[in-house]
Amino acid sequence: MPSTMNRQIRLASRPVGFPTAESWSHTTEPLRELIEGEIQVKTLYLSIDPAMRGWMNGGKSYIRPVEINEVMRAGGVGIVVGSQSERFAVGDYVSGSIGVQEYWTGMASDKYAGFYKIDPTLAPLPAYLNALGMPGMTAYFGLLDVGQPKAGETVVVSGAAGAVGQTVGQVAKQKGCRVVGIAGGKEKCDFVVNELGFDACIDYKNNSVKDGLKEFCPNGVDIYFDNVGGEILDTVLTRINLKARIIICGAISQYNNTTAIKGPSNYLALLVNRARMEGIVVFDYVKRYPEAVKEMGQWMAQGQFHTREDIVQGLDQFPAALMMLFEGKNFGKLILQVGKAD
Repeated sequence: MPSTMNRQIRLASRPVGFPTAESWSHTTEPLRELIEGEIQVKTLYLSIDPAMRGWMNGGKSYIRPVEINEVMRAGGVGIVVGSQSERFAVGDYVSGSIGVQEYWTGMASDKYAGFYKIDPTLAPLPAYLNALGMPGMTAYFGLLDVGQPKAGETVVVSGAAGAVGQTVGQVAKQKGCRVVGIAGGKEKCDFVVNELGFDACIDYKNNSVKDGLKEFCPNGVDIYFDNVGGEILDTVLTRINLKARIIICGAISQYNNTTAIKGPSNYLALLVNRARMEGIVVFDYVKRYPEAVKEMGQWMAQGQFHTREDIVQGLDQFPAALMMLFEGKNFGKLILQVGKAD
């Protein structure tokens, strides 16, 4: 093995509000020998996602919380460096729930880890944590299955420059929709319009979202893909059309609240417009991931689909990288590079 020790970051306490240094413990433990059916995966890249903040809380949710002293949950890509399983060979590149650590060791069939092979010749490895990974699957199935877009409809997406948002907008454009993004800052708005092909973008940090929606969505909003919640969700509800669809993917503006989560006060717009609001949890679509990978992979190969990753270096930078999400400092899909393939 390249190393006999495995560095890990574990959840030390459940934060109230933003995670702090006290939320984490940094541990090291020796790697052990494999038994029949097991593999050892060296972590190359980890996905840094807003959902991580929810996983740190106790209580019932769509997935069990990370326990105190457990290695922090994280999806990632890695390379198999040891194998006692017929499912994976040494040298295979895989994606799955690796956790915030340098190595993952366990049964190749572990359903919680959910490892599957990926092909680095089809797309760069970070893309498997972006459009070809969990964020892309969330965007693809959330928009197409829940939103059910029709050509010519107006789609609005918040967090437009983030991992999910950039994919939502591009899929919507491929399906013939008009797409308006909401993002923070001129640089991000220029990116989603000029590089990703959105029709327009509202800079919520420097301009009024209400005025932007009036300007760029003169015929109203048919589909709203919500990644932020809070005031922006409330504002979009004032512009929805008859039979509009609101897709609730996340609410990053609310995740670190120390007071009650703010729900939409304009929810009666759903009644007036006979609209619906529905949540998307990507794990419901696991068996259908290949559909999305195939279609988006074709768009990528044709130069019709683009991704952007913001890569931070080093396992020890995980706490700071996670905070980047809530401070709006990342530009594109936030990824932590932990190691390199030897």
